[in-house]
Amino acid sequence: RWHFGGLNVGPSGDALYATRMQTERPNEIVRVALGGEPDEGTALTDENGSIYSELALPKVVERWTKATDGASIHSWIVYPPDFDPAKKYPMLTYCQGGPQGQVGQWFSYRWNFHLMAAQGYIVAAINRRGLPGFGRAWNDQISGDWGGQAMQDLLSVTDDMFTEPYVDRDRTAAIGASFGGYTTFWLMGHDEEDRFKAMVSHCGVFNLESMYLATEELWFPNWDAGGPYWRMNASEREKLAAFSPHRHIDKWDTPLLVIHG
Repeated sequence: RWHFGGLNVGPSGDALYATRMQTERPNEIVRVALGGEPDEGTALTDENGSIYSELALPKVVERWTKATDGASIHSWIVYPPDFDPAKKYPMLTYCQGGPQGQVGQWFSYRWNFHLMAAQGYIVAAINRRGLPGFGRAWNDQISGDWGGQAMQDLLSVTDDMFTEPYVDRDRTAAIGASFGGYTTFWLMGHDEEDRFKAMVSHCGVFNLESMYLATEELWFPNWDAGGPYWRMNASEREKLAAFSPHRHIDKWDTPLLVIHG
């Protein structure tokens, strides 16, 4: 349960040298032996050891949830330090950006699950449709379907977590950045069951038409949204409108924190 990066073959050829991190801890340098049994690496540095010796760490577990189409959704559930299942905890549904970037065993200095859990939150970090690591079909299913199955996956996991007696569904929020920010905007107009009592959108896509005029990443609106909106036929424009959050603000009634710029 690690994330390895910066892989380099050692001079003798019998080991890799790499960085290694996980949800609970940032990168350290490790040596990974080659040619034998799978090796999680031997730590060569412990730059953060003195700090971590004084910290209470969250508990991170894998969870699988059945999707609305019968597929299985993988999530990392991050529990607060000293988690007590007899108590109730607020929950954050974390909406990944990308839209294609796996929720893996990484330690982020911006969206830090460890820090969120330390404030007493349970964090549901969901590998919804469109994220790599679960097959090409799973990864590709986000394209042309931004407001479709990927959103249903997030809601399915949220509902699954609501079956746990320790989750306080009256204190549940959805949070995310970039495509994750788009996701919270979209959920603002489509959470008919009022799952989320607050939302946070950081640098999210709000208007798919203005996105086309402003973005330097034209691959996404060309491939995923169907190209310039002024060249679309009626059915394509209807689909774009259905997936653009700004078209649904008449249904917004949840407290929302917007971080932008």
